Amino acid sequence: MIAMDTPVTEKPVVGKGKNHPSRNEKGTSGGLLSDVKALRERARKHTADGAVTQDYGADRTTVLKLLNEALATELVCVLRYRRHYFMAKGIHAEPVAAEFKVHSDEEQGHADRIAARIVQLGGAPDFSPDTLSARSHSEYVEAGSLSDMIRENLVAERIAIESYREMVQYMGDRDPTTRRMLEDILAVEEEHADDLADMLVKG
Repeated sequence: MIAMDTPVTEKPVVGKGKNHPSRNEKGTSGGLLSDVKALRERARKHTADGAVTQDYGADRTTVLKLLNEALATELVCVLRYRRHYFMAKGIHAEPVAAEFKVHSDEEQGHADRIAARIVQLGGAPDFSPDTLSARSHSEYVEAGSLSDMIRENLVAERIAIESYREMVQYMGDRDPTTRRMLEDILAVEEEHADDLADMLVKG
């Protein structure tokens, strides 16, 4: 029996602090992670799949199809903006043409990001010119006047915005990496649409 005036020395509990999460028999941290041994075993299987692991939640075939459609849309936008950059004429053409060039370069950057993600998911980016227009959500319209060029690009941006919003919604938590990429691209497309809408008002 311990005397009331005898101090009781508690033994420190090892591994229970915030910096030392407890591990159960299977080697998980606080029950939040999968069995570490199982994680290691799964990582060694199907290594040819690269970044696509067993817990990838989306249908890869569907994702690759959507991304190739997005790629085609971006490439058509690059070509349309590029043509309008060279063909823009008129008293206010110079600053508008410069904006077309900026947009074209940014759309090419989007296309490159999408193509890289397609490869990362084990697919092949489709750059075939024969089917480019058919796969693109937006149209390639040459347009004549400067105002028509601005309007056609604005329409194309609005189409892209809706398409990307639907893709983002589909990805959800199934493929957060692709979703974040599409969200980044969507934000730029919204900026493009705002720029073009302002041009129409000023014109």
